[in-house]
Amino acid sequence: MASTSSSDVIILALGVALAALYLFRDTLFAASKPKATISTTKPVGDIDGNPRDFVARMKAGNKRLAIFYGSQTGTAEEYAIRLAKEAKTKFGLTSLVCDPEEYDFETLDTVPEDCAVFFVMATYGEGEPTDNAVQLMQNLQDDSFEFSKGSRDLSGLKYVVFGLGNRTYEHYNVISKQVDTALEKMGATRIGVRGEGDDDKSMEEDYLEWKDGMWDAFAAALNVEEGQGGDTADFAVRELESHPEEKVYLGELSARALTKTKGIHDAKNPYAAPITLARELFQDPKDRNCVHVELNTEGSGITYQHGDHVGVWPSNPELEVNRLLYALGLYDKRNQVINIDSLDPALAKVPFPVPTTYATVLRHYIDISALAGRQMLGTFAKFAPNPEAEASIKELNTNKEVYHNIVADGCLKAGEVLQLAAGNDISAVPSAENTTAWPIPFDMIVSSIPRLQPRYYSISSSPKLHPNSIHVTCVVLKFSSVPNDKVGERLVYGVGSNFLLNLKYAANGEEAPLINSSGVAGAVVPSYAIEGPRGAYRLENVYKVPVHVRRSTFRLPTNPKSPVIMVGPGTGVAPFRGFVQERVALARRTIEKNGPDALADWGRITLFYGCRKSTEDFLYKDEWPQYTADLQGKFVMHTAFSREPPYKPDGSKIYVQDLMWEQRESVAESILQGKGYVYICGDAKSMSKAVEETLARILGEAKGGSAEVEGVQEVKMLKERSRLLLDVWS
Repeated sequence: MASTSSSDVIILALGVALAALYLFRDTLFAASKPKATISTTKPVGDIDGNPRDFVARMKAGNKRLAIFYGSQTGTAEEYAIRLAKEAKTKFGLTSLVCDPEEYDFETLDTVPEDCAVFFVMATYGEGEPTDNAVQLMQNLQDDSFEFSKGSRDLSGLKYVVFGLGNRTYEHYNVISKQVDTALEKMGATRIGVRGEGDDDKSMEEDYLEWKDGMWDAFAAALNVEEGQGGDTADFAVRELESHPEEKVYLGELSARALTKTKGIHDAKNPYAAPITLARELFQDPKDRNCVHVELNTEGSGITYQHGDHVGVWPSNPELEVNRLLYALGLYDKRNQVINIDSLDPALAKVPFPVPTTYATVLRHYIDISALAGRQMLGTFAKFAPNPEAEASIKELNTNKEVYHNIVADGCLKAGEVLQLAAGNDISAVPSAENTTAWPIPFDMIVSSIPRLQPRYYSISSSPKLHPNSIHVTCVVLKFSSVPNDKVGERLVYGVGSNFLLNLKYAANGEEAPLINSSGVAGAVVPSYAIEGPRGAYRLENVYKVPVHVRRSTFRLPTNPKSPVIMVGPGTGVAPFRGFVQERVALARRTIEKNGPDALADWGRITLFYGCRKSTEDFLYKDEWPQYTADLQGKFVMHTAFSREPPYKPDGSKIYVQDLMWEQRESVAESILQGKGYVYICGDAKSMSKAVEETLARILGEAKGGSAEVEGVQEVKMLKERSRLLLDVWS
C-alpha cells in the first residue's frame, strides 16, 4: 500500500472538518443566531434596513403621518389610533401609529416637509413620562443628543400634541407641555393649539372640543382638503366554518396561556395566581364591601417590592355580555369562531388574540362596561334599525348637553345606549324579545370600543414578610347614577372590584347577597365568568386571578433612621400596610442580630388613618397593635372616624388633615429637623389636596412664615427632593 504524504493528510483532514461543520452547522452556531420572533402580521411598509427608523418606514409605506403615543394604561394609544382613523377618513392620509419604545429618534430631523408627527402623551404619576416614553423624553430634552444631521435643529418639522392627564394632580399634563416646549425650542412648528385632556372630568369632551380646530389648522399646514378619504373599515371579520378547538382563544390573554407554555409573566402574559385567602374587611358589610385577597405567586417568577401595584385582569359581567350580544343580533351566534384581520396593521393592530368567538370578545377582550363615548354613537347611527332609533342616537351624538344628562350622568354602556335609542327597557333582563337588534358590523364594534384593561391596586403586603404572596385591598365600587327623564336612578358597578367580590364569594363557597340592581327585583350582584377560559381559573375549589406587577417609585427611604409620615384614609392605607410590614421584617432581623435595643435610633413611622366608624370600616384593625409591638413603639397610628364622636366644636367631621394639624409640632419636627419623608395615598380630588394644604400650613408656621409663601415653598422642595410622594387616584 502506498504511503500518504503529509500534505495529503492535511487536505483530507481539512475536508472532513469542513464537511462536519456543514452537517452540524445549526447545532454549532445556534447560540450565535438571533432568536426568531413570531409575528402574526408584517407591518405595512416593512423595510430591510433599520426597523427602528420610523422615517424610512413612513417613506416605504407612503405614510404622511407618524403618531407616537406615551401610554401607561392604553388610553393614549386609543386616542392615537383615533387620530389616525380620522386623518384617513377626512383627508385620505395613512399613518404610522408608533410605540416610541420601538423606534429611534435620530432621524426626527429628516421627516419630509409634506408630513407631520403627532405626539399623544399621557402624564404618569407625579409628572413622569409613561414607561414607553422615557427614551423619547430623554432625547427631546437632552441638549447633547444630536439628530442625524449633526445638530438639534428641527426647523422643518411640523407637529401636533395632545396630552392626557388629571387636573387634580399638581403636574397636570406636564409631559405634553414638555414635549411642546422642547420641539418649539428646536425650531419645530406646532399645528394648531396643544390639546389637553382631563381624565378627572371628561377626556372625551376635551378631545372633541380640540380636534376640529386642530384638523382645520392641519389641512392648511399640509395643504390638504377634507373629503379626500372615506369611511373604511379597519378590520375584516370572517366567520370560520371549522377550526381546531384547541387553537381558539376563549379568553386566554396570550399565546403562552393558550398553549400552557412557561415564560416570563408581565402585562403581555399575566399569571393566573391562586387565591389562598379571601375575606371581607368591613365589620358590617350591609351596603358596602371591602375585600382582602391573598394571591399565591410561588413558582411564577413574579417578584414585587413594597409600594408596587398589582394589575388584575377582570372580565365583563355576563349581564352586559348578553345585553350587547342581543343588541347586535349575535346571541344565537355567540360561540361562532371568528378570525379578525387588520386591513392596515400600521394603523390599527388587532387588539386581542385571534381566532376567537363573538362572546369571548365581548366578555374578555373589549371594555363594553365603559361609558359609551359620544363620538362612537355617530358611527352606530348609520346602522340604526329604524328612523326613530337613528334620530335618538344622533341626538346623543350631536347634542353635548343631552349626551351628558342621559349617557354620562346615567353611566350608560354601549349596549344600554343601543337599547335606549331603540326604545327598549334597559332595566329588564335582556332577551331577543325585549332587545331590538342593530345590524352594526362587528368590525365597527372592535374599532369603536377600547381594549379591556387591567385594574391596578396598591399591593398591601411586603415581600419581606410574604415573599410568595401578593395582598390586595379593594373597596367594591357601587354607586347610584343621576336619574334623568329617560333613565331613572339605578346602581352602577365597578368592573374590577365586583369581579374580585365575586371571586371572594366563590372562594369561600358563599352565595352572593340579593340586591335591587337596575330596578330588577331579586337581581344579584353582577356575575362574572370567574372560572376563566376552559376553566383555567379554577382548580377544584381554588380560584385563580390573572395578574401582573407594575413597578412604582412609591418606596420607603432605605435608612430606617429617617422619620416617615404616611397619610392614607380608607383603602389609601393599603400600601402603608406593606410599608409597615417591610419595617417589621427589618426590625426582626435587626433585633435578632444586634439585640433588643437595636431600634433605639430608628426614626418614627407615623400613620394618619381615617374611615367612617371604628366599628364598621376600620381596615386591619386587629393588626396594627401587633405592628406597634414589633417596632417597639416606633410605629404610631392616629385615627379619625368621621361618623362618630368626637367632632369639631362646630359639629363638623374630623378627617386625616385635622389629625395632622393636631400633631403639627411633631410633623414639622419630623420633616424639618429629622429630614423625614411624607407619603399620601388615596383620593386625589379632595383628600390629597386638603392634606397638602394642611402640610403647607404646618411647615409655613414652623418656618415663621405663611402657608401661602414659606409653606408652599417647603412642600415644593419636598416634592423636588422626592421626600413627598403621592399615590393617588380620582
